[in-house]
Amino acid sequence: MDKTRKLLFIKIIHTAIWIFFVTIIFYVIFCGLTGRINGYTWIAISLVILEGAVLLVFGNHCPLTVIARKYSASKKHNFDIFLPEWLAKYNKLIFTGLFIAGLLLVIARQLGK
Repeated sequence: MDKTRKLLFIKIIHTAIWIFFVTIIFYVIFCGLTGRINGYTWIAISLVILEGAVLLVFGNHCPLTVIARKYSASKKHNFDIFLPEWLAKYNKLIFTGLFIAGLLLVIARQLGK
């Protein structure tokens, strides 16, 4: 497989994983807003925290980004994922903020019981 195809494969996988994590972040927010907190809520929270730990281990980069660097010299923030440049650039900031908001809502609901 040539570099272009390898990078395309990484972009597809990376985008699918991104969609998964964005979905569970919004699920955490939904649970916090509605009070529908269950085992899946805690699994979602745990997965996002685990993802954060992985990012920290890899120097605040997704491991797929590290691998994709072998196949591209691009300096763009979205070279390894199918996102607009601005979203790829601010992705961690935006979704960390949303996750923390959702987590605080869940905690507030749990403390208010």
